[in-house]
Amino acid sequence: MALTKEEVLKVAKLARLTFPEERIEKFREELNGILDYIDMLNEVDTEGVEALVNVSDEVNNLREDEVRPSVSAAEALMNAPVSAEGTVVVPKVVGE
Repeated sequence: MALTKEEVLKVAKLARLTFPEERIEKFREELNGILDYIDMLNEVDTEGVEALVNVSDEVNNLREDEVRPSVSAAEALMNAPVSAEGTVVVPKVVGE
């Protein structure tokens, strides 16, 4: 699968990236290299290979899961720059 210049521009737009016209071809080549590598990984036979859960044999020492006092919702909202109806108001980041 090779990306076209138009697809690279679409990905850049979705990622909200802007770059000079002369760099589009370089990004197209780099993205195609990444996709080629993914295709190569898909060809690896992993039949019978046990899934890797941790990269080391270290064991996490976790504390007991117990309920402890914490800040109330009202106290937390006191630190919010903007709040409304018991929630923190944040700027819209998706779907412009």
